[in-house]
Amino acid sequence: DIGCGNGKYLSTNPKVWMHGCDRSPNLLQHCTANKHDVLVADALELPYKSSAFDAAISIAVIHHLSTEERRVAALKEALRVVRPGGVLLVYNWALEQEGRFGGFKEQDQLIPWHLNKKFGTDVVGHGEKAEEKHCVVYKRFYHLFKEGETERLFEAAGGNTVRQSYYDHANWCAIVEKQALSM
Repeated sequence: DIGCGNGKYLSTNPKVWMHGCDRSPNLLQHCTANKHDVLVADALELPYKSSAFDAAISIAVIHHLSTEERRVAALKEALRVVRPGGVLLVYNWALEQEGRFGGFKEQDQLIPWHLNKKFGTDVVGHGEKAEEKHCVVYKRFYHLFKEGETERLFEAAGGNTVRQSYYDHANWCAIVEKQALSM
């Protein structure tokens, strides 16, 4: 799980060995407390051998990267660590979403994110204390994806086939197969 955060998806199937990485050491402490196999890593420079994994997921991660070049680089890096014939599942927030954050006009947004108090209440960096909610609020960058954008980025990344793309709960999603290396 590339960008595993608090490890939400690392317990989904106890019959499968799962490994997670994230840039946030504080979130990874929650993972290790739950006995998950995790390490601190950047999605743009993963510390794994090429073709090390049968599959990978990256849920709500790529949309935090501020440029198209960085988004493509992250997809290339995710594909690098998946074996040929392996799959990658990616979810990105959609511009077209409705509900609590709906009604966006622009793709690039700073959206308030409430740090759960179990992860700490000390203000770090640009956070603001929200006394009424007993948490710290950070404005995080989101690039909201339009229909077809995920597929276009995978095309730019190369070496893959988009097997399925779809809209699911305010996200544009893709299941991608890494192509076998050509000789």
